[in-house]
Amino acid sequence: MACLHELPPFIKSIFNLVSPVMILFALLLVTAMQMPIVSTAYAEPDNPKLANDRCLRCHGREGYSREGADGRERQLHVNAEGFQQSVHGGRDCVNCHKDIVKIPHTKGVDRKVGCVSCHTNLWEEAQLEGGNGEHERLGVVVEQIESYMTSIHARPNIDDQSRTNATCYDCHDAHYVMPIDNLAHPESRLKIPMICGNCHSGILQTYMTSVHGKEIGSGNTDAAVCSDCHTTHNISEPHEVSGRLAITEQCGNCHEDALESYAETYHGKITRLGYGETAKCYDCHGSHGIKRVDEPASKVHNGNRLGTCQSCHAEATEGYVTFQPHGTTNNFGEYPIMWIASKGMIALLLGTFSFFWLHSALWFYREYQDRKTGKDRPHLRTEDLPKGQTHFRRFTIWWRVAHLVGALSIMLLALTGLTVLFSGSGWAPFVMQMLGGPASAGVLHRIGAIGFMGVFFIHLIYFAYHISKNWRTFEFFGPNSLVPNWDDLSDAIAMFRWFFGLGPRPVLDHFSYWEKFDYWAPFWGMTIIGVSGMMMWFPEVTASTLPGWVFNVAAIVHGEEAILAVVFLFTVHFFNNHFRPDKFPLDTTMFTGTVPLEHYRHEHRREYDRLVASGELEKYLVSEPSEPMARGSRILGFTLIVIGLSLLTLVILGFLGI
Repeated sequence: MACLHELPPFIKSIFNLVSPVMILFALLLVTAMQMPIVSTAYAEPDNPKLANDRCLRCHGREGYSREGADGRERQLHVNAEGFQQSVHGGRDCVNCHKDIVKIPHTKGVDRKVGCVSCHTNLWEEAQLEGGNGEHERLGVVVEQIESYMTSIHARPNIDDQSRTNATCYDCHDAHYVMPIDNLAHPESRLKIPMICGNCHSGILQTYMTSVHGKEIGSGNTDAAVCSDCHTTHNISEPHEVSGRLAITEQCGNCHEDALESYAETYHGKITRLGYGETAKCYDCHGSHGIKRVDEPASKVHNGNRLGTCQSCHAEATEGYVTFQPHGTTNNFGEYPIMWIASKGMIALLLGTFSFFWLHSALWFYREYQDRKTGKDRPHLRTEDLPKGQTHFRRFTIWWRVAHLVGALSIMLLALTGLTVLFSGSGWAPFVMQMLGGPASAGVLHRIGAIGFMGVFFIHLIYFAYHISKNWRTFEFFGPNSLVPNWDDLSDAIAMFRWFFGLGPRPVLDHFSYWEKFDYWAPFWGMTIIGVSGMMMWFPEVTASTLPGWVFNVAAIVHGEEAILAVVFLFTVHFFNNHFRPDKFPLDTTMFTGTVPLEHYRHEHRREYDRLVASGELEKYLVSEPSEPMARGSRILGFTLIVIGLSLLTLVILGFLGI
């Protein structure tokens, strides 16, 4: 600093004036160098000639456009302020437009932007750096990309197989992608139809005439827009199964009650099983041009409903119009007949099971106690019988064949019917798939119905012939008749006295009172299940003479009576014939046709004593079944029991919603 004294006076004056400014500038420069770099209007690329401000010299001009490869004029204007406010505002143009290597651009180069590859690469880098938590939103975007890749938009365009039907920026507009908080704003919903309409212009015009479109046009942000029905990213072809199922499910997001009631119809149950062939919401109500029900143009308006039904049911008649596709059993005011039918069947189920399950429980207890103390053990002196004839012939071959065909038919009916009835259970879709789908399941169900009805009506024809042939001597209320009589009431009372230890075990005749109930129950079941099933099997015939609401009632009673039959057979009937202590684990009488004489005397002592007194017992005595017959009967019997208990398990799981 000594040299300053040697300077001329005017130089020293200038230096003294400027030096504080220089020192201040130096301090500011040093401070700035130590501060972190703040975001500028645009990030700088490696090549300054490709900076964003250079791009905006052309693309920032209002109305800037160029002719595209397809010969059409393309709007290429980018609003600089809007871009900077978007989620991409801090990125270089060339981060996305990687094919741009110089300005001006090379003519004829296909401009490519890879939103998918960019976001997935960024996500992979974030995972490698262990920064997933800091990039949570990026992870959501990648999940949406995965959904998009399976959608109809990600598939090649039919006119240009090198391009997708729609890519990310066709919907999002890459230059103005707003943060998620902005996208979630209700006002953003109002723009969605217009965005989709850029490609689907005809559909947009139809949509704006619909109840949804009118509400959106009036500013109602709660009205359904395209993405509510078609989803946002995983958009399926509407005519594909996945698309039909997805749209139906989306309708229920707004119309919860309607979807719940629809799910209880046959159409809805098949839909819930994952199949697309039955009618979905938009098949009846329309899709893009959907109108309110009371509008004359609505597909489900009273004046148009029959035509709508005929689009699937070509032979539909006026009876279809009064079918209640959204009727419920818990609204007496609107659907009184359905309410009465449902509550009546529930009362029947509760009454039947309350009595017979109590009957079975008391029977098990008393029979188990008697066996523990050695009471009522079957015993017979076989030396008094004809040589080798130690069994009683209980059923002929025709009874046994009828029983087997009936049992198999009922089990087939139960399997195919329960799968539809409990379509919401976890096991139902798997079983339906094993059955080959709804169409083949329907065929199998009808085969089971034909088998069961065949046995039933052949049986009626046989008895009608037998009774007409012997009508002078046939005793309708005799010991060999299946017609209930006063002795059955007395036997039932005596049975309950024995249950409670108030009397001896009653002596029963050829048919016990519970066997007669087992016999007559199918008559009730055939009336309810058979008639309702035939009504639904031939809907055009039914609707030609009856109103449409009978289908609602038929579906209710058909399902409830089926549950009654299945549960009764595989609990009460199995107990009476196989699971009570005297029979456990299996009674093969219905398969061999014979029963050990000592067991028959124990179960039907009244008839046994009558045959002995009349000298007719020997007519019914036969030899013990051969070992192959006995072994085959055991295998068949156990197989049917396992199937029956499996079906019972499905019913229980269905009731529990598992």
